[in-house]
Amino acid sequence: MTEILTIDPLTPDASLIDLGVKILRDGGVIAYPTETLYGLAADAGNDRAIERIFAIKGRNFDKPIPLIIGNEEALDPLVSEIPERALPLMKTFWPGPLTLIFNASDRVSTRLTAGTGKIGIRLSSNKIARHLAAHLNGAITATSANISGEGGISSPKEVINILENRIDALIDGGDTPGGPGSTVVDVTTDPPIVLREGIIRSSTVF
Repeated sequence: MTEILTIDPLTPDASLIDLGVKILRDGGVIAYPTETLYGLAADAGNDRAIERIFAIKGRNFDKPIPLIIGNEEALDPLVSEIPERALPLMKTFWPGPLTLIFNASDRVSTRLTAGTGKIGIRLSSNKIARHLAAHLNGAITATSANISGEGGISSPKEVINILENRIDALIDGGDTPGGPGSTVVDVTTDPPIVLREGIIRSSTVF
């Protein structure tokens, strides 16, 4: 049965965040709110937990899974380099709904990169998402909490309706703003390329 943790998104209770982190450390999968939609969190360092994400969503293994980090210091171990051209984007849009595509370090699971050698990462402006990643001392997966190919979910009630008993826990942080999700920019190329226009308009990125 899916455990429900109700957490205030403005002032997250550290003890409840730690309960969520324990589930993640034990290989569990949690639905949690972001600044756009609900996502599915697994420990980014646990291949078995990552594979559960694919099974829950019915997602093909040839599709990469992005990450959310808890602070900028967590970025360095996950990427082979931080290109100079990424810095102004990070300064302007992080924390926020901008996913940057970097060349992944050897520490990143090929399950996350889908063999591309690249990894999408963002520093979320949602405190629950950010604290989960920070308390885990690494990164969490940031794929949408839905069945692959279906629309994104912005309410905890809908998460339960669709994913109850598939996931170990739901962090109920209330309804999220919804929308098209994060904007995705590949900073491994010069100049960077917008791969997906989301809540941040591409005209404001460059």
